[in-house]
Amino acid sequence: MKNFKWKKILLKISGESLMGNDAFGINTDVVKSFAVEINDVVKTGVQICIVVGGGNIYRGLSGSKNGMDRATGDYMGMLATVMNSLAIQNALEQIGVQTRVQSALPISAVCEPYIRRRAKRHMEKGRVVIFAAGTGNPYFTTDTAAALRASEMNCDALIKATLVDGVYSADPKHDKNATKYDNLSYLDVLTKDLKVMDASAISLARENNIPILVCSIIKDKNLAKVLSGKGSFTIISN
Repeated sequence: MKNFKWKKILLKISGESLMGNDAFGINTDVVKSFAVEINDVVKTGVQICIVVGGGNIYRGLSGSKNGMDRATGDYMGMLATVMNSLAIQNALEQIGVQTRVQSALPISAVCEPYIRRRAKRHMEKGRVVIFAAGTGNPYFTTDTAAALRASEMNCDALIKATLVDGVYSADPKHDKNATKYDNLSYLDVLTKDLKVMDASAISLARENNIPILVCSIIKDKNLAKVLSGKGSFTIISN
C-alpha cells in the first residue's frame, strides 16, 4: 500500500457495467471479476467503500419519460441498486472479503441502515462497505450519492469505474477521432458539458476537494495500477 497515492477510496460502479455483454440484468462473471479486482486491493490494506448504480435493471429517468411519476421511478431505481449491491456482496464474500451493505432506504431483512459512524468503523476494520439505494431521495443520481458518501467517509479519491479507460472528447465507440483526456479540472467538466458525472456530483466533489478518477477496472488489475498513479485513467481535480 505504501506505493498507492490513494489509500481510502470510494468506488462507483455503474449498473450498466454489471451487464457485461448481456442485454439486461447481472452478469455473474463480470461481478466476480469486479470482486477479484477489489479483493486484490483490499488485501493491501486500502479502505474501500462502493456505490453501485441500477441502470442494468431499472432507470427512474427512463420511466418518467414514459409517463411514470418521477419520484416513483427513482425509488424503483433505488431498489435496483439494492439488488446489485447484494450481488456484489455475495461475490466478495465468496472469495473471503468481509462486506456490509448499508441502504439509504430501510430494508432491515437484507442490509443495514445507513449510519455514517458505523460505516466508517466497518472500513477501519477492513470491511468493504457497499452503499445502496443512492441518497435515499428521488431526483438525485447514484453519481451524486457517490460524491456524497465519499465526502462523508473522508475518502482520498472517488474512482468511477466505466466501460472505457477514461474521459474522451466524444464517445470512442462511435467516434474514432475522439481524444482521451489525462487531466481535467472540475470546471472543465462542467463548462465542456462532458458526460462523466452529473453536475451535482462534480460540484460536490469540487467543494470537498475529492479527485475523481475515471477508468476501467476489470482488465489487467487496473484498479491497483490506478491507485499507484499508473494504468490508464483520467483524473478530475483542482
